[in-house]
Amino acid sequence: MQNFVFKNPTEIIFGKGTIAQIDARIPRDVPILLTYGGGSIKRNGVYQQVRSALDGREVVEFAGIEPNPQYETCLKAVDLVKSHQVQFLLAVGGGSVIDAAKFIAAAAWYDGPDSWDILRTGGQNVKTAIPLGTVLTLPATGTESNGNSVISRRATAEKLHFYADCAFPMFSVLDPETTYTLPAKQVRNGIVDAFVHVMEQYLTFPTDAPLQDRLAEAILATLIEVGPRTLAQPRDYESRASLMWSATLALNTLISCGVPQDWSTHMIGHELTALYGPAHAETLAVVLPGVWAHQLAKKEAKLRQYGQRVWGVTTVEAAIGRTEEFFHSLDMPTLLSAYQINAEEAAEVVGRRFTKRAVKFGEHEDIDGSAAAAIIRSRA
Repeated sequence: MQNFVFKNPTEIIFGKGTIAQIDARIPRDVPILLTYGGGSIKRNGVYQQVRSALDGREVVEFAGIEPNPQYETCLKAVDLVKSHQVQFLLAVGGGSVIDAAKFIAAAAWYDGPDSWDILRTGGQNVKTAIPLGTVLTLPATGTESNGNSVISRRATAEKLHFYADCAFPMFSVLDPETTYTLPAKQVRNGIVDAFVHVMEQYLTFPTDAPLQDRLAEAILATLIEVGPRTLAQPRDYESRASLMWSATLALNTLISCGVPQDWSTHMIGHELTALYGPAHAETLAVVLPGVWAHQLAKKEAKLRQYGQRVWGVTTVEAAIGRTEEFFHSLDMPTLLSAYQINAEEAAEVVGRRFTKRAVKFGEHEDIDGSAAAAIIRSRA
């Protein structure tokens, strides 16, 4: 097991009826920016609970944050923050709303000439940000308990990420009942997103980290168990609660402590979303089996372990196959043809982008432009 520093300052407030508890955690004497997406929180009652908890405070609202939040939209919110001298952000929604809030919080106090540099440098130049909290309504990304944010830019068809310690939410409210009215497709995407998050930190190579392996495998097994049940029984509180907590633990920096990480599936997936539009989780389900097949020799030991412990199979081929079958059981496609994407064209464009940026991903840093192109071609 490698050396590590564990940092997670986010307070998790979990359970039924917990939205009211934000009252005691948000300052009363500063302007607050309330951010959300397309308005579903007004239809399911979450908005009313939040506004009740914020009663007596100066609240500025910013709605309309998109799935795959757009840089151009975030800049409008930054202008609003500056004009109202906002000192606290509250993001109410799923991963896109929270990711956008993190970027807004960082960009509003960023003193560089171009806030896109926050994304271009991966957050290396982010030293401070406006404090923020979240009310999570879609379990998927784990962003409610980490310092990551992913933002898209319409003008250049790019999707980049940044990380900053100061972007961790101060608190996050996780009430599973807020997820009851989610469309089945969003629930499906959340299950797959969390599943692949675990894989990026787990399925690399053995490093004598038995506890980390078991923690990761427990999350995977839980997602396999409760994922289909949440789709079949949307108001099964216990299943929704287990899914919500699993998605948070999948990317709250805990299971990554002391182990190598991959993230090539995400980096390739980001490009496919930016270029062609499928949801983040949809691209992950397509790319992940391709990464495994391309890196089979290097990942064989962990693939075999995963297959034996999680699926009860003995071959790496069966482990990959059972994973794809699980995705299919959620009605999640695993090939580019399902989205009418030309694999050859996508391979050329993504490969060229990786090469131009001189980037290499994966636990061995060997997924370059050529490798990414080969992986994409294999997923036609």
